[in-house]
Parts: sequence; structure tokens; C-alpha cells
Amino acid sequence: MSDDEIKPLHWSPANGIGYKVTRRTDGGMNLIFLDVSLQTLSHWREFALSHLLDSDRLTRNLYDLRQIKALPPEAVEYAVEVNNDPSVRNIRLAVLVSNDRVRESVDEISALTTPGGVEMGIFSDLQEAEAWLDRPLTFTV
Repeated sequence: MSDDEIKPLHWSPANGIGYKVTRRTDGGMNLIFLDVSLQTLSHWREFALSHLLDSDRLTRNLYDLRQIKALPPEAVEYAVEVNNDPSVRNIRLAVLVSNDRVRESVDEISALTTPGGVEMGIFSDLQEAEAWLDRPLTFTV
């Protein structure tokens, strides 16, 4: 993907926000979470929903939750809301976790996600997640 084809990120760091976002070379996003405070979750929810408004292509996103020890109920609630937005049908999402508590919460999010929506995989190894993301993309509509 050339630089002129890469979708603008429309994200910038803010005080007190415990996550960062960078653009992937394939046009998707890498999101690294350092905390899951209500302030972080609210900021992420707003960013994620606004980013879906102009979703127009198949996208690969990587969520790195390896520094998170547990997901609060709000994280599950917000993720289910975003995952059930009609625009997520264009997204393949790899989630990196480092413990069973977070894995179980991500499994719950996956179970509450509408079939035909986001294609989600859960991994503990970055190389496995990247290999899964690199598979050819197809529309799930």
C-alpha cells in the first residue's frame, strides 16, 4: 500500500490516556494498551466508533493487551458495542493477551459479537498473530 493510499489515523495522544495507536504498513492499526481505566476506555470508544464511520476497505488491526492483567466490565461492554457496529465487517482483528483472565474476557467479547462482523483471533505470540493477520482478506458480508 503506498503512502497516498494510507487512510489518515485521526488519533493523537492525550493526557491520562493509557493506549497508543500507530498505522500498520498494511493500512490497519496497532493499538497498545497500557491501562484500561475508564478515561482510557472512554477515549478509545470514541476513537474506535468515529474511525468506523468512514471504514471503506478491508483492514487488519492488532490490539496488544499483554500489559493488561484484567478487563473491567466497561471494557467488555464497549468492545461488544464497537464489534457490533456494521462497519466492522471489514476488519480482521488480532488480540494479543498474556494471561487467562484477559483471554476469557476477550472470548466473552467474541461470543457477544454478531456473526458476520469483525473476524477476531486471540493470541499470546506476536508472530502467530501477525501470520494470522497476513492471510488474504475477503469480505465477510
